[in-house]
Parts: sequence; structure tokens; C-alpha cells
Amino acid sequence: MRVRVVVFLAASCLALASIASLDAAKKPRTPYSYYLTGSAADVTPPTSAGTVLMGGGTDVDDAFRWQIARSGGGDFVVIRATGTNGYNKYINRLGTVDSVETLVIPSIDAANDPFVITTIANAEALFIAGGDQADYRNYWKDTGVEGAIASLVARGVPIGGTSAGLAILGEIAYTAVNGTITSSEALANPYDTRVTLETGFVALPFLAGTVTDSHFVERDRMGRTVAFVARNVQDGLASPARAIGIDSLTALLVDGDGTVSVVGSGAAYFIASAGVPTVCAPGLPLTYANLGVYRVSAGATFDLVSWTGAGGTPYTISAQAGALSSSIATVY
Repeated sequence: MRVRVVVFLAASCLALASIASLDAAKKPRTPYSYYLTGSAADVTPPTSAGTVLMGGGTDVDDAFRWQIARSGGGDFVVIRATGTNGYNKYINRLGTVDSVETLVIPSIDAANDPFVITTIANAEALFIAGGDQADYRNYWKDTGVEGAIASLVARGVPIGGTSAGLAILGEIAYTAVNGTITSSEALANPYDTRVTLETGFVALPFLAGTVTDSHFVERDRMGRTVAFVARNVQDGLASPARAIGIDSLTALLVDGDGTVSVVGSGAAYFIASAGVPTVCAPGLPLTYANLGVYRVSAGATFDLVSWTGAGGTPYTISAQAGALSSSIATVY
């Protein structure tokens, strides 16, 4: 009798395990990952428009506090294509929010998922994490994610990004879909296949005709940014063409009227085109003279509407046959 009971129990366990396996197989797997800290309820506090442009590296606490204040304490959404929920606890401890939500959106299917679109569209603050901007372009452009971001811009929701997330915030995005490029390589040939500049993704106030670049001094990116500006002029993407380069550990806070303040330990560089390049052609080193640069650090300000600053350092920069020079002692 004891043997029969054991056999019966074993058979019952196998049957339950089979049912559980079937249930798991029937449950659809989402194409995205979602992490929630705080309340799952949706709230609708008033928000104030603004943009955080962060240069990468260690995150700048004051920039997130500024964005939280403009969110009205609502739902703070972070989007990325890889990674997990590293921002949730960090942002949650910096201020009072209803929730912090992270969406990992690693495919076009995920970017068109109704839950993903609704979560972004209902945000009171949005931050685009670092990673690879080629993923953001390939997975999110011309999808529901792009439309949801546009709806936040229209609603006056504060939006920010760092590193790769910064790269897609300018109207002209350096997408890196063919791999990244160094300053010396871009100056030697501004039409290198890795110089991939695109419009039509994110359209934020005051960043028309502008390309944004991060880790600026740390990775010596002035040269490639000058090449980007030259290409934007030469190809008719922008006139005037502009760029903003931002150091690591540094963020720009763009107010609703286009005025910019600086937080963090580094600097930012506002670069403007100077007419048409003398030489900007496939296979030839760049020659382009007297681009205007305005360098700002903490305590200085800049106005994106008038493209003028206060408390910073103005100078010019030139490329001659692929070599950079400056009107001051350094290109930075």
C-alpha cells in the first residue's frame, strides 16, 4: 500500500509540473523589460518644460533634482536599449516622485508595444540613458517610441539624456550606425562612412540645426564635431549649423525660454558654423576657418535663442588640411 501511495504522489507531482510548464509556455513574453519603483498608479501633476543635456560619465545629481522639480513629482521614466534598473533607486532618492520606471526597449517590436508607448506618453519626466545611439536609431526611430517622445515635447515635459542618450537629442543626430569615429579620422575625411548624420528623430525646442556630442575633452571630440558641423553645412542639413559638446561629469539645464545654466565639474562648448567650408569633400582633409566657439562652465550661462553667452570664454577654431588650430592657446 505504501508503494502505491508513493507512486500516486509522484504521478501527481509530475502532472502538476506539466500543467505549470504548459501555463508558462502559454504566457507571452514581452519584447521589453520593465522595472517599477514606487506607485503603479498614473498621476497627472503640472510639469514645466526643460531639457537636460548630460555629457556622460558619472551622473550629475543636481541635473536630476532639477528635472524632478520640473516633473511636479510625477512619474519619472527612463528608457534604454540595454541594461536594467540601475537608475530607479538613484533617481528615487534624489527627490519626491510618484514613481521611477525603467523600460529596456531592445527592438522595433518593443518600441511599438502599446504598454511601452503608453508608459512613455504618461511620463512627467523622461531620461534617455547611455548606451549605443545606433541601437536607439535602429530600434526607436519611426516607431511608437518616437511618437510618444514627441507627445511629451508637446505637453511640456522635461526631457534629458546622457552620452548616447544625449546624441539623439539634437535635431541632427550623430547615429554611429557604421561605428564610431575619432577626431583625426573625421578631419582627414569628413565623408568617411562612419560620419552618419540624420534628422527626423527627436525634435526638442532650441536645438534646431544642432548636433550634440558627449565625453568631449575626455575623448578629444572637438575635431569630429567640427567635421559634423562642416558636413551639415555642406550637405544643406542646417544653416546656420551648430553643435554642443559637453564634458563628462557635466550637464546643461535648458530652461523653457532657451537659457542654459551649467552644473557639474566640466565645461560645455557651443560651436557655430562660419559660412561654407573651403574644402569639405569625400576623401579630402577638411579646411574650414573661424568657427565660433563659446566655452562655459559652472557659473556661466548661454542663450540658445540669441546664441550668446555670459561668464564664459569666446574664441574661434579652424581646420586647415585636417589639422585644428585655435585663436587661444588650446582648442578646448
